[in-house]
Amino acid sequence: MPIKKLKDFLDKNKVKYVAISHSKAYTAMEIAASAHIAGKELAKTVMVKIDGKMAMVVVPASQKVDVDLLQKAVKAKKVEIANEAEFKDLFPDCELGAMPPFGNLYGLDVYTAKSLTEDEEIAFNAGSFTELIKLPYKDYEKLVKPKVGKFSAAK
Repeated sequence: MPIKKLKDFLDKNKVKYVAISHSKAYTAMEIAASAHIAGKELAKTVMVKIDGKMAMVVVPASQKVDVDLLQKAVKAKKVEIANEAEFKDLFPDCELGAMPPFGNLYGLDVYTAKSLTEDEEIAFNAGSFTELIKLPYKDYEKLVKPKVGKFSAAK
């Protein structure tokens, strides 16, 4: 079960969270609607390549990654959105595209949009297209230690 690794990690770190089951949905905005969560409070994980190295960018579901902003913020030569074939093997315990924003569990750098830090809680895919985890943002930040900046723009 995809969510086990994440729940074990959260439990081990004594983080309070809520698991939310919802009907199968694939896009971040469909998931937000299905789980009755505002799009700005649902964090979606977007895989990118920064100078050829895979990384995770976490932005509100209602926004998209702005590769130009990310490139400037991380002072990279090249930033591009990764395609699924490039990262499918990195998350063997997750449905492809439903990986949680915990790059630290997979040896990846994580970049989080500053706008998510303004929310008291965030929710995100828990490794499947039918389950979310919701927890305080401060706990997410403490566990993942993402680099925070302005990496997203309205769709």
